[in-house]
Amino acid sequence: MKKHKLIIIGSGPAAYTAAIYAARAGLFPLVYEGFYSGPAGGQLMTTTDVENYPGFPDGINGPELMDLFRRQAERFGTSLLTEDVTHVDLQTHPFKVTAASGAVETEALIIATGATARRLPVPGTRDGEFWQKGVTACAVCDGAMPIFRDKPLYVVGGGDTAVEEAIFLTRFGSKVFIVHRRDELRASKIMAERALSHPKIQVLWNHVLVKVEGDSVVRSVTLQNVLTNQETSHEAAGLFFAIGHEPNTGFLKGQLPTETNGYLKVIKGTSRTSIEGVFAAGDVQDHVYRQAVTAAGSGCMAALDAERWLAAREHVHA
Repeated sequence: MKKHKLIIIGSGPAAYTAAIYAARAGLFPLVYEGFYSGPAGGQLMTTTDVENYPGFPDGINGPELMDLFRRQAERFGTSLLTEDVTHVDLQTHPFKVTAASGAVETEALIIATGATARRLPVPGTRDGEFWQKGVTACAVCDGAMPIFRDKPLYVVGGGDTAVEEAIFLTRFGSKVFIVHRRDELRASKIMAERALSHPKIQVLWNHVLVKVEGDSVVRSVTLQNVLTNQETSHEAAGLFFAIGHEPNTGFLKGQLPTETNGYLKVIKGTSRTSIEGVFAAGDVQDHVYRQAVTAAGSGCMAALDAERWLAAREHVHA
């Protein structure tokens, strides 16, 4: 069975940055980019304009940015496999990683599989419809885009995230509506009070999203009152899902401890997990910031942590 010093699972900013640092350190990392699990490049592959990544004052589209990351990783000697990892065995060392092309062993492992934004299966919001054409799941990433400025915006959700996104969007939209299926917010008391007292925010109680329509971009949303079943159409330039993210950890089969929300648990200030030689980077372990630049930073941390761990191990066994 072929053996590697370092395998990286994932293909977003965290995975490719880890690969760049590891390759430059002479670790010749192997990256499993994924295939059926989503496009290689992660969530940025479904993002049009990225205007908040440093170094691109005029902005850059997501797929182009990820292609640059990927090419830089390859340049320094990273091997890339566009396959999904179906199983990892972390109970023995070297760790065993299984994908479509077979099983390999690795001394160290970086998990950077990201998280997937939860979306509702509502007509008009899906890929190929208005997703990333006014429908998004990240206000901080996309809220400043020109198509949203001085126009009515809608946020679907009722927790702290929904309130935070709504408050952020008040900087750009003419009015922000929170669409919530219940008659009280799930958000913490202080966050709920901020939303309810904000002059530019209106909560639409007991409503659900039924449909999103437009031309080249979103123009309107259709909502339904869950008490009366009455449907109403509203002018809208943007629809923001704020119903959480799902960390992509299914292939681990519970072998690593997670936070209560399912994100991988790391030792504070590091990328180290509870298993020696296994590291986590990017959105799979970050439920707070979830930005491309923070993911890239944690990918750098994971590569440095892995390099130091491998060097210390080699010194002990020398």
